[in-house]
Amino acid sequence: MGLHSLGYVAESKQEAVEDYYPGYAEMFNKVGKERGWPPVSRARFDAQTGPSGAIVIGSLEEVAEKIRRHNEALGGISRFTFQMDNAGLSHEQLIRAIELIGNGVAPLLRQEHG
Repeated sequence: MGLHSLGYVAESKQEAVEDYYPGYAEMFNKVGKERGWPPVSRARFDAQTGPSGAIVIGSLEEVAEKIRRHNEALGGISRFTFQMDNAGLSHEQLIRAIELIGNGVAPLLRQEHG
């Protein structure tokens, strides 16, 4: 089973949230207005980026841990894809996140599966 989720990786969760939240709020407020959703709130965003929330955002270790929890809750996943381009991130931020995923998150997860 594959899992596709909103997400972003940075050196720290604080950096990831600072990078990601403004574009996330802008996009979801625009879409929400068209679809009748309530405005985005920081409290709801923070809940979704917390340990049991659906958005996979944070440092290498935090992101790896959240993917592990999703894996356990779903009975095993074989792949995970990040939806990062919706948050108005710069090309440089996206490239750095991809590097962190490939060189940090993936090796942390592979350690467990040999």
